[in-house]
Amino acid sequence: MKEDNRDTASGTPGEILHWNLFIGGHLSASVPVRLVERTDAGQLVWMKSGTPMWHTALPRGVTHLRDIDPHERPAEGFPVIAGRWPMGDALFYQPTGAAHSVLWLFGRRHKFRGWYVNLERRVHHGADIDIADLELDINVAPDRTWSWKDERSFAEKTGHPAYWTAEEARAIRTEGATVAQLAEAGTFPFDGSWCDFRPPSHWKTPSRPPTPRHPLLRPLEAPTSPPPP
Repeated sequence: MKEDNRDTASGTPGEILHWNLFIGGHLSASVPVRLVERTDAGQLVWMKSGTPMWHTALPRGVTHLRDIDPHERPAEGFPVIAGRWPMGDALFYQPTGAAHSVLWLFGRRHKFRGWYVNLERRVHHGADIDIADLELDINVAPDRTWSWKDERSFAEKTGHPAYWTAEEARAIRTEGATVAQLAEAGTFPFDGSWCDFRPPSHWKTPSRPPTPRHPLLRPLEAPTSPPPP
């Protein structure tokens, strides 16, 4: 399966894109982000804490979409409700052709807190960045020590038709292990670059976009062409 397919977009720094997270084929969150940089190697986007967003309206007593079996979800997807991004500021690096992204995480007073590796499949539809989450992730501390995250739930989802096969699971873990080796070696994106990033002062918090039109994941294999850097 091809990863990170793209179609045309302007590529102008500050451009607002839509980061759409899908779990088991269903939309979980849609958050506007700003493009920081785009090159042939990949792109960087900025997500600000408190950004107006959309998220899934879950049944009472359920805390996360990943806890609901896809077969028990509405065929058309759950409705979405307005909210705000509850996590801290983050800079996302989305390398072209890779099945992961790397986040620089920032806390109060913009203190760098470490990196987060999100294993994912990605496709671009204009300003939309559709993310198929692969459950297994990696936490990387500022000293570049790392640990797997969500190994148990990743194993539980393996073999489910809405998620990934055992063979795909091995490839997902291999992708993560390869990124972890970069952290151990202290090479980009774990070389200290971007740890002091500050968004331009004229960048305002993006407004909440229109209600998402695609509550179900569009085909990741959709033929697209990359935008110019």
